Amino acid sequence: MFSVIPDTTPTSQETGDLVTGIRDRAGAFADAHGVTIGVTGFSALAIDVSDRLTDVLPLYIAVVVGLSLVVLLAVFRSVLVPIKATVGFLLSVAATFGATTAVFQWGWAQPLFGMDATSPVLSLLPVIITGVLYGLAMDYEVFLVSSMKEAHVHGYTGRDSVVRGFGVASRVVVAAAIIMISVFAGFVYNPDPMIAQVGFALAFGIVVDAFLVRMTLVPAVMAIFGDNAWWLPRWLDRILPDLDIEGDKLTARLDRPRSATPEPVGPGHA
Repeated sequence: MFSVIPDTTPTSQETGDLVTGIRDRAGAFADAHGVTIGVTGFSALAIDVSDRLTDVLPLYIAVVVGLSLVVLLAVFRSVLVPIKATVGFLLSVAATFGATTAVFQWGWAQPLFGMDATSPVLSLLPVIITGVLYGLAMDYEVFLVSSMKEAHVHGYTGRDSVVRGFGVASRVVVAAAIIMISVFAGFVYNPDPMIAQVGFALAFGIVVDAFLVRMTLVPAVMAIFGDNAWWLPRWLDRILPDLDIEGDKLTARLDRPRSATPEPVGPGHA
């Protein structure tokens, strides 16, 4: 066993280049001497984990986006709503990744967060952020759009349904977003840079998704399309299950006139 101690930090680019250089030359040395060579240690492990996560991240995001399209299509029975929600989610994730890289890796605005040194972005961070932000973003989307659809079903048309639904559900989204932002922002000043990265990324991501995407982009797009926002091809309407999230079928059943003669409830009852 040979120990190689570089002059640079374990997470620096120079140390990564050293690990890669040793691995590139190990094959020829192993063939020449008939041995098996492996390179391990903190830096080598971090590089391998980052490479694995980088390889699977596109598939992970594709699965998340695909599921959101299918679920929202079945829930809202609209072509525009799932596309708009998914595009907004991707914008939130991209903005979060960019801001986290700028602050922690490039050093932008670090004095505001009590930091004085840059560090690489945690390799597991994209997976964590994508999953958590997806869940919160879809919660806010369902709160807002289901209220707009309910207003549309009950007779409001065009912009009126958007205004009505937004007025009812927006306060819930604002309250939920403020709570989550406050919770995650509390970790930003943690002395551990990895914990600070997770707290900052989640807090920033919720700010972008809740207030810029869901509270601004969503009602604007819905108002522009008006009643056409609920368009769905007939062939697709027949295939999709009717989840009835507004409970209209239950309301209609409860409002149905009852028979004057009560139904028998058991043997011996008339």
